Amino acid sequence: MKKITLRSFAKINLSLDVTGRRPDGYHTVDMIMQQVALHDKVTVSWEKGPDWEIRLTTNRSYLPVDERNLAYRGALVMKEYVEERGLSHLRGRIEIHVDKRIPVAAGLAGGSGNGAVVMLALNHLMKLDLSVSRLMELGAPLGADVPFCIMGGARSNLLLGEKMNRDPMASSCGRATGIGTELEPVRPGLDAFVVLTKPSIRVSTREVYQGLELSKVQEHPDNGELVEGLRENNLFKVTKNMVNLLEIYTLKRYPIVVYTKNKVSETGNPLKVLMSGSGPTIFAIYTNRNKAESAKESLKKINRETYLTRTTL
Repeated sequence: MKKITLRSFAKINLSLDVTGRRPDGYHTVDMIMQQVALHDKVTVSWEKGPDWEIRLTTNRSYLPVDERNLAYRGALVMKEYVEERGLSHLRGRIEIHVDKRIPVAAGLAGGSGNGAVVMLALNHLMKLDLSVSRLMELGAPLGADVPFCIMGGARSNLLLGEKMNRDPMASSCGRATGIGTELEPVRPGLDAFVVLTKPSIRVSTREVYQGLELSKVQEHPDNGELVEGLRENNLFKVTKNMVNLLEIYTLKRYPIVVYTKNKVSETGNPLKVLMSGSGPTIFAIYTNRNKAESAKESLKKINRETYLTRTTL
């Protein structure tokens, strides 16, 4: 049985602009996503056999271990790819174990990252030699965050080999447009400590997008300038354009998220405080590790799920 353990990283949104709504109901976006070092560990084993068998286990009893879990569905995507190409000699037993550390339903793409690294792991174990771009195409139907997580996972998991790590699309920072699945790598120029804190509620992404009134939006990020700031290591340009339009709805609808954001803003003089994705996680950017460490300890008294991490480059 072949086996590999990969890190499945969390992501934050440095910016999130909603640019319109399509006739089919999907919103179009323009956002900059950044991988952070906080990660789950995902171990994937594969052994050839006469038929397919997929088995998923986790260290969290409340997580589903069937098709409701993106890690399981990532394995299904690769199984379907193998079958469609008549590669019957690659059938067999797939075992996945997710050691979960990233908060669940937090706007940090934890589940998407798990699905992404399962795909990366099986591509490696089965020697399919698929590029990062091809894996992103295959993973897109699983969810809008999956392609970015494939980019980041390919860049930062050295066990996948230099070819994957140096693939033109492998990056820990990316700009997403369209419905979020059209991606281009961005130079990751923000080298900072990040404190993440999650109130103990769930926020529905669908509800947030549906509740957003675009006609009333007054402030949009300039993502072109943000990308320029990352390229130049210019913190002013970066933080000036760190705007998340989804805050407009989530902060209005969920008082606990407002309270958390205010508390974070008051703690340790961060460079920037923002909500990630549709929430409810709030994150703060620091350049001083001691300030970040102190902020984490203070915020942990408010929200148990509070972490100190840093951006990955």
